[in-house]
Amino acid sequence: MSGKDLPVPSENLDRLIYEIRGQKVMLDADLAEVYGVLTRNLNKAVKRNCDRFPDDFAFLLTPEETANLMFQIGTSSPQHGGRRKPAWVFTEHGAIMAANVLNSPRAVQMSVFVVRAFVKMRTTLSETHEQARKLAALETELKDRLNVHEAAIVTILQRVMDIIDPPALPPAPPKKDIGFHIKETKARYRTRSGR
Repeated sequence: MSGKDLPVPSENLDRLIYEIRGQKVMLDADLAEVYGVLTRNLNKAVKRNCDRFPDDFAFLLTPEETANLMFQIGTSSPQHGGRRKPAWVFTEHGAIMAANVLNSPRAVQMSVFVVRAFVKMRTTLSETHEQARKLAALETELKDRLNVHEAAIVTILQRVMDIIDPPALPPAPPKKDIGFHIKETKARYRTRSGR
C-alpha cells in the first residue's frame, strides 16, 4: 500500500462536509482529493454519466452559493487564482455513485470512509436536535411549575435590587435666600443741562 493509498479516517472527512440547500454535501475538489483523482477528471466522469447523478445526488452551485461558500471556507476568488468554473457538490449518495463511476481502486476504498463521515455527521446532528428538543421540554416544564412563592421571591429580589441600586432622584428645587430683602425701584437721576 503506497502513501497515497493510506486510508483517511472519517474524523478528517467531517470537516469537508458542508450544508447547502438543506443537504449535507462535499465539494467536487474535496471529493476528488479523497478519491485520489484530479477535480477535472471527476467532473468529466460525472458529465459522461449524468443519468446516474440526479439533482439529489449532485448539483452545480449558483454564483451566490459559491461566493457564500468561498467566504466561509476562505477559498480564493477567480481573480486571484481560484476556480473559474462553478463547483459541483455531491450528497452522500452522489459521493458513492462518483466512486462507482471513477472505478479506481482508491475511489472504491475511500468511498467507505466517505459514507462513514456522512453517517457520523447525520448521527451528530440528530443527537443535537434531540438534546434541543429535551431542553425545550424542560424549559416548558419549569415555566409551568412557576408558582406564587417563586413569583414572591422574584418580587423580593427586585426590591432588594432597588435598595442596592436606587433609581435616580429628581433634582432638588433651588434654595431660597435667607434674610431680609427690600425691593426698591430704581431711582432716576436728572442732570442739568445747558448752564
